[in-house]
Amino acid sequence: VQLQASGGGLAQAGGSLRLSCASSVRRFGGYTMSWFRQAAGKEREFVAASSMSGGKAYYADAVEGRFTISRDNDRKTVDLQMNNLLPEDSATYYCAAHTLFPRKGVLTNSTTYPYWGHGTQVTVSS
Repeated sequence: VQLQASGGGLAQAGGSLRLSCASSVRRFGGYTMSWFRQAAGKEREFVAASSMSGGKAYYADAVEGRFTISRDNDRKTVDLQMNNLLPEDSATYYCAAHTLFPRKGVLTNSTTYPYWGHGTQVTVSS
């Protein structure tokens, strides 16, 4: 499964960015799609996840109400709309695919994801 993330860049605090992750996998709708991020010197952390159909979404508390994950299974893309950005949102963002839609404790654990894209950098200035 190949994943390609794009859309990162520089934004001011309070601004918005939209990340996109594209895949060429044959059956994109068979994967839970998630976003993680990793700031310099910190561990990779869960941001958001979308169920296979897109009918369910989970968010980290830190982004709840500001970020929205959405997917288009026909276009084989998953997007992360990030609004009201904060400096602490600065990180490298990664999209990842899971073959299941597991319970939340597994869903938010990066080590359970077998497929990863290259990261895209997001920098938020204060």
